[in-house]
Amino acid sequence: MKKQSSHRKYNFPDADLYLQCVERLKYANRDRQQFEQYGYKTERMQKFAAMCDKFRSLPDDDELVGDQMLVTEKKYAAAEKLKTAIRSLMTRVAMKYSNRTGRYRKFGTSKMGDMTDAQLLFCGRRVARVARQQIDFLSEVGVNENTIQRVTDACRNFENALNIQQDKVSDRDIAVERRIDQGNALYDEMIVLCNIGKDIWVETDLAKYENYTIYESNNDQKIARKEKTKN
Repeated sequence: MKKQSSHRKYNFPDADLYLQCVERLKYANRDRQQFEQYGYKTERMQKFAAMCDKFRSLPDDDELVGDQMLVTEKKYAAAEKLKTAIRSLMTRVAMKYSNRTGRYRKFGTSKMGDMTDAQLLFCGRRVARVARQQIDFLSEVGVNENTIQRVTDACRNFENALNIQQDKVSDRDIAVERRIDQGNALYDEMIVLCNIGKDIWVETDLAKYENYTIYESNNDQKIARKEKTKN
């Protein structure tokens, strides 16, 4: 059964989630004696802190996108080298055959600039295969094993660059999902901690109660500050 896509349970950046968790843990350690009465012991606080450290060490999306962009640039460069190798061979083929003939069209290089990555890779392989089939006819215009090998090598390099790029795309998808899952677990634990903290101080200390209030955005925090100054 296919796993459903993960969705964030919180509406603020991951960096803010981390800072909020660390701040609430600081308050919980201050109020450790009261938390003990709810069965929320030191060991659980330490486990929560370890979750925070693990979450902080995860690569963020900017880092992952940067890696993906680097390998994409290398793929584009490999694609251009393959196109150059194909065009070089086809220049020789055009000297032998008109581009309206079946022998020329068999190479299938028309509209090469509009081809997808997969189409370009298949085109390169086809050009090398067809050139070898006609090498006796094309030898007089300089088509030889070295000319064909240049296309073959460019195909292999392009395919390798393409695979690396696709791997990076998959790596990013996996990393994003992992970050969301760990962030949600962190958020859930913070909610538990904050609910306990608010319950402890709801009737005795408004300032400490506010320590455990979670704001979903900076705007919420600004509104809360205005309300406090009015009162």
